[in-house]
Amino acid sequence: MLLTGSDAQEIHRRRTFAIISHPDAGKTTLTEKLLYHGGVIHEAGEVKGKAGTKAATSDWMELERQKGISITSSVMTFDSHGLRINLLDTPGHKDFSEDTYRVLMAVDSACMLIDVAKGVEERTRKLYEVCRYRQIPIFSFINKLDREGKNPLALLDEVETTLKMSCYPLTWPIGIGSRFCGLYHRLKKQIILYNQRREGDEVEVIPVSHYSDPSWKDKVPGGIFDQAVEELDLIEGVLPSLERESFLRGQISPLTWGSAKQNFGVDDFLEFFCQLAPGVQPRRTRDGNLIDPLDQQFTGFVFKIQANMDRRHRDRVAFLRICSGKFERGMKIKHSRHDKEIRLAYSNQFIAAERETVDQAYAGDIVGVNDTGNFAIGDSVGSESRVTFEDIPKFAPELFARLTVSDAMKRKKMQDALVHLSEEGAIQLFVDPVRGPQDPLIGVIGELQFEVLLHRMQDEYNLDVRLHRLPLRVARWPRNAHGQGVSELKGSFTIYRDMIDQPVILLEQEWDLQWAQRENPDITFATSISRTR
Repeated sequence: MLLTGSDAQEIHRRRTFAIISHPDAGKTTLTEKLLYHGGVIHEAGEVKGKAGTKAATSDWMELERQKGISITSSVMTFDSHGLRINLLDTPGHKDFSEDTYRVLMAVDSACMLIDVAKGVEERTRKLYEVCRYRQIPIFSFINKLDREGKNPLALLDEVETTLKMSCYPLTWPIGIGSRFCGLYHRLKKQIILYNQRREGDEVEVIPVSHYSDPSWKDKVPGGIFDQAVEELDLIEGVLPSLERESFLRGQISPLTWGSAKQNFGVDDFLEFFCQLAPGVQPRRTRDGNLIDPLDQQFTGFVFKIQANMDRRHRDRVAFLRICSGKFERGMKIKHSRHDKEIRLAYSNQFIAAERETVDQAYAGDIVGVNDTGNFAIGDSVGSESRVTFEDIPKFAPELFARLTVSDAMKRKKMQDALVHLSEEGAIQLFVDPVRGPQDPLIGVIGELQFEVLLHRMQDEYNLDVRLHRLPLRVARWPRNAHGQGVSELKGSFTIYRDMIDQPVILLEQEWDLQWAQRENPDITFATSISRTR
């Protein structure tokens, strides 16, 4: 049975998307301005909360504020143009790529942010490839027009050539950097002039019959009018039209330009997003079935766990993407992995770390559920029957260490803290067959994760710990032809266990892995495994 009436209408107005980019492209700044335009905040913050400035809403961790980068994904909900929008701000740094990948499992579209000066960077390209693999429709926003950057036509060609994706510019820049004068709105046929000294959000808008209309020529410095007209002549004559089906298949990207820091062009992007973004999409289960978002059964999956958002209560929040039906606070659900019934008594929706109790939510929404340890990343839930959605993989770490604590009386507290952080996906833990679970090995993907680990152990758990690096660089999960874990290998290989008791080998170099493959030709050494059993 499918939902109808007001419940169906609520689902139809949901839009859930993520902002992705290379570090320092302005992702969190754009998030702030979108929240500002959505009326959620009345003063847009800066990424680095300098003296006299408001810190960014979505960067709620203290270390994020210190470093000026996003370390963990944030969930924010707001209304705009009659829609309920769930926005996920993701970490851009490659060391936190696993967190970003999990977020992309939970959204229906994405906005790719590109720095006008740097163009398509390595991280941008890799994130785009994930979106293309998952067939996620992509918007593009070229940022920082108020700074010197690449020629717009050259940058457009770079995006299309590098990512092998057509773009459809909905707006076009008039000048760049010190000569930045505004935007041309191709659909509304408007010249929107930029004035750095404008008051509030006021802009001068000039309706034109055609972009070559000379009515705005005297409004910009010499030469800029002719350059803009020449560029627009080229794109109007060469670029393909914007077909919605091609966009939904990820073949063409609606593209806008602006400056998030100066809050210019952000309102245009938000308007286009609300017009074009796909609604809640069906979700595929592990057995290949598609769950319709209007299905009466409430279903969802956990894509993120965050500990200590509220220091006073040592809380643990499981973030649940609702895939179908209607959520009601206090409802009973069937936990697929544990095969037991759980009541969801405490639930919230978020503006980063700020939360408010939610009594009802619908397919497409993100709900934070207070958790006492029942949930793990990748868990699926349903209100009427067991359902299991596609797996969320975890990836092989490349750096390893052990922790010691100066106060031996706090050793158990340190062990508990490591388990909490591993359940978040912030680190991975491995059990040495000799030392046992009391002295786990810690694995991370990148160096910055160790820095975050040490900071959080001190800041959140008041533990003075020391990090001892290990000469390991490779982790692989041995699997037989049926995909089952293998606990015995030919050769002198120590078999460790991960936190879901799966066998894994940890090696010092790629040569060791090649040796293991030669000795065990019938075994697959996987770089990732499912987070569910």
